[in-house]
Amino acid sequence: MQQNSLIDEPESVTHQQSGLDTRPLADRLRPERLEHVYGQQHLLAEGKPLRQAIEEEKLHSMVLWGPPGTGKTTLARLMANHGNARFVSISAVLDGIKEIRRAVEQAQQALTHLQSTVVFVDEVHRFNKAQQDAFLPHVENGLIYFIGATTENPSFQLNNALLSRTRTYVLKTLDDHAVEHVIRRALKDEKGLLDLDIEISEDQIVQLAGFADGDARRALNLLELAVDICRLNEEEKYIISDEVLGNVISGSLRRFDKGSDAFYDQISALHKSVRGSSPDAALYWFTRMIDGGCDPLYIMRRAVRMASEDVGNADPRALRVALDAWETYERLGSPEGELAIAQAIAYMACAPKSNAVYMAYKAAMQDVKAGGSLPVPIHLCNAPTALMKELGYGRDYRYAHDEPEAYAAGEQYFPDAMSPREYYRPVNQGLEIRIGEKLKHLRELDMLYVEQAKREAQT
Repeated sequence: MQQNSLIDEPESVTHQQSGLDTRPLADRLRPERLEHVYGQQHLLAEGKPLRQAIEEEKLHSMVLWGPPGTGKTTLARLMANHGNARFVSISAVLDGIKEIRRAVEQAQQALTHLQSTVVFVDEVHRFNKAQQDAFLPHVENGLIYFIGATTENPSFQLNNALLSRTRTYVLKTLDDHAVEHVIRRALKDEKGLLDLDIEISEDQIVQLAGFADGDARRALNLLELAVDICRLNEEEKYIISDEVLGNVISGSLRRFDKGSDAFYDQISALHKSVRGSSPDAALYWFTRMIDGGCDPLYIMRRAVRMASEDVGNADPRALRVALDAWETYERLGSPEGELAIAQAIAYMACAPKSNAVYMAYKAAMQDVKAGGSLPVPIHLCNAPTALMKELGYGRDYRYAHDEPEAYAAGEQYFPDAMSPREYYRPVNQGLEIRIGEKLKHLRELDMLYVEQAKREAQT
C-alpha cells in the first residue's frame, strides 16, 4: 500500500523502531493479498462482486457489517491498496467532527495530486447523526470513498441518507476451518511466529480455533498469549502444553453484549423456539443468554409475554407457570432460581399454542382507533340515580344469570352504530378446543333467538 504522506501512520513507525516490530500478532498478520483472506467466500469467491471490485480497482463507498474479527478492516485496506488510494482510518469511539474535517481537508490536498482517498470509519454505528451527515457531501461529490465498519445492523444504526450512498456487504462469522488456516499461517509467516520454534499439536490448533468463536483476531491474540506464557525448553522450543492452552482459553467464548444485535438475535431465537414448540432449542438459547451474562429477569419478562402471546388460552396455566418462575427466581436468586425459569420455558415450549387472543386484541384495537368514541348502548349503562333511570339507562338489559344456560341469547353488547365483530377465534389446540365449541354453541343460540324474534314479529 502506498504510504500516506498527509496523515501520520504511527503504527508503521512507533512499533518498528530499531527493526523490532512489536505490534500485536493480529496486526502484523493483516492480509495484504486476497489469497490470505480466509472465509467470506460469499463475497470473495471468483466472480463475486466485492472480489471483482477489489481486483479491478473499482473503488466505491460501502458499509461492512459483521461480527468482530471477520475481516472488515482488512477488506477496507485491500480495497484502498488495490485502488492505489490513501487510507485514512477514523475511530468512531475516539474521534469526532474535528477528525472528519481534517480527513476531508487532506483528501482535497491528495486530489490535487490525482490520488483518491478511502476514509475508513471503524465502529461507525457509534457516530451520531450529525457526525454521519458530515460525510454526505464529500461522498456525494466523490471527494472521498467512505468505508464504514460495524458490528450492528446498519438499518438501525446508520442514517438512511448515508446508507443510500453506500453498498452494504454482510460478513459472516468465520467457521473453525478458516480460523485454523489463520493460526497455521501465523506459525509459518515471517511476519508472524516463524522465527520462534513453536511446538503445537493439530488437536490444540483445532481446540484454539473452536474457542475463538469465529473471530480470527481473537484466535491470534490467544495464540500470542500462549506463546508468551509458555517456557523455552532445553532445545529452545516454545512448547504449548495442554495446561498452558487450558489457562489461555479458560474464559467465556460466547459473544453476548446487552443492546447489541447478538443480544436481540438470541432473545428472538428463544422466543421463536418456544413458539415453535422446540423445548430443546429454547433451553439452548436460554442457557446461551444466561452464560453470556443476561439478566434472568429480562428473560423472565419475555417469558411472561410468550405465555400470553403464543400459548394463550390453549393452556392458560402457562401464564401462571411463568409468573411462578419469576417469583421463584426472586426468592432464590442465581443460580438456583434459573432452574425455575428453565422449567417455565420448557413447559411453554411443550404447551399447545394459540395466538387467538393476541390477534383478537390487535383487531379490536384497530377498530377502536378507526371507530372513534362510540357511545355505550343505553341498555348497558348503569343507572345509579333516579334521573338516569328516567332517561332509560339500563332499561331492557337482560341479566345473563336469569337466562337459560346463563346466557342472554341475541343480546347486543357492541355500540349501536357498530355491527358485531368476531375478533376471538379459538384455535384447535388445547383448552381452546373446548372454548371454541362453547362459543359455537352460543352463536347457535343467538341465531335461534333471532329467528324466533323474526317469527314473532311476523305474527
